[in-house]
Amino acid sequence: MTKYIEEAKVVGQWILNTATKEIDLIAPRIAAEAVPGQFVNVQVSRHTAPLLRRPLGIARVDREHGVISLIYRVIGEATRILADVCSGDVLSVVGPLGNGFDRSARKPLLVGGGTGLAPLLNLAEAFKAEGIVPHVLMGGRTEEELFWKDLYEGIAGSIALTTDDGTLGTKGTVMALLPDMLRDGGYDCVYVCGPAPMMKAVSAAVLEQKIKCQVSLEKYMACGLGACLSCSCQGIGKRIKVCKDGPVFRAEEVAEW
Repeated sequence: MTKYIEEAKVVGQWILNTATKEIDLIAPRIAAEAVPGQFVNVQVSRHTAPLLRRPLGIARVDREHGVISLIYRVIGEATRILADVCSGDVLSVVGPLGNGFDRSARKPLLVGGGTGLAPLLNLAEAFKAEGIVPHVLMGGRTEEELFWKDLYEGIAGSIALTTDDGTLGTKGTVMALLPDMLRDGGYDCVYVCGPAPMMKAVSAAVLEQKIKCQVSLEKYMACGLGACLSCSCQGIGKRIKVCKDGPVFRAEEVAEW
């Protein structure tokens, strides 16, 4: 798949919660090519620091207007700089990068937490466009972290919620609901993205039920092209580069979370 470097104009930024923002960028060549599960590398500053681009999963694509949407947490220098970007500013963006999800499922379940729900949102919209209604299971530490519910409404057929503190939905992690959902839901594939412990637990439970499972790994991807090896991890019988070989893998391919 072709990769582009685009000088992307910022359409706007929106606050989703105290630590999370959405930024929309006009990047028509990337928007035309991107598929759910892929990411972009964003140069957040024209200065020398921070030197490396920031990898961000694509949360939405508007091909008609050539716009991509990225959702990110403000947790370090690069994202703090990005959070101050204004409408009309221009950012250098490389993409689309990596490999996307296999969308052959006819009854998919999407399981996510944190910013892992961003690429799953793109996936959910793609399924809906194909006439397939995905079900979603999402978890967070508190109610504030599950602003994602509003983003998925109207796209997902059902949304199951868990919070560690019980302030929204079922108290506990997604594992509090997943076994019953796997038993009763008739799903033919489960798609997972979020914190590594969650993905490890979910994928093990899904594979035990002999259901297909795809995972989108969240590793720091410095170059995004497979050259620097910063995102390499252990697969089954070989090392894998998350940015180039993934970020989406079949769960049974992953040995190191």
